[in-house]
Amino acid sequence: MQPLSLAPADTFSSVRFLLTDMDETLTHHGRLSARTYTALERLQAGGIRVIPVTAAPAGWCDQMARMWPVDGVIAENGGLFIRRGPDGHGVERRYWHADDALAGARDALRRIARQVEAAVPAARPADDQDFRLTSLAYARTGGDQDDRVRDALVEAGADATINNLWIIGWVGGYDKLSMSLRVLSDTFGVDAGAGAARDCVAYSGDSTNDAPMFGYFTHTAGMSTVVEYLRQLPALPRWITQGPGGSGFVEFADAILRTRAD
Repeated sequence: MQPLSLAPADTFSSVRFLLTDMDETLTHHGRLSARTYTALERLQAGGIRVIPVTAAPAGWCDQMARMWPVDGVIAENGGLFIRRGPDGHGVERRYWHADDALAGARDALRRIARQVEAAVPAARPADDQDFRLTSLAYARTGGDQDDRVRDALVEAGADATINNLWIIGWVGGYDKLSMSLRVLSDTFGVDAGAGAARDCVAYSGDSTNDAPMFGYFTHTAGMSTVVEYLRQLPALPRWITQGPGGSGFVEFADAILRTRAD
């Protein structure tokens, strides 16, 4: 992991897609700055396809896909992909689960929620749970309870992770990386099986559930706050920005766009 400022000028010359975490990567302390939004617009204008890949609920991501300068949003840690429809107003949703398996997955989540809340009575559903379609999210406390909730999710049969905002559970065995590779292949024609995605995709993130992305893609950047999670990260980003959150993302966008300008 090296400072992004040391990256040689041609480092990102093969990048055609920028996948990015959202919370505390595009945002900082929960706010999206004008500079960060403008960076998204500049990336699109420069021919880079941008796809946020986030644990945030489908309700948030639906609005992002409709109105932001992005090429779609992978929501709920990989549970579904949302993109603007052909008319520019509606959206298309593609779930990880097949249509005939989606109802069963939701039934499983309801059962898991009951087991978690019996095992950890103090667990509090996240205030955005009503806007989720494929996952469970619990509010973090910053203490041992977070680990107990995660362990209860796993014991009940869920996949689970803790990021900087939530303790998240889901069923289906996917993660940010597996859904990203599916979307790149099915929607954008990038052959993940041949390894093409490794070099034409860049990724930016800041937290533990970004580790699969850091480990797979060649061009990865961690926001400066990623240092808070180094002990929990089995794979580190190649580069680290000087600034946190959105300001770090702008640094990464600038580095990619400089390569294309050159």
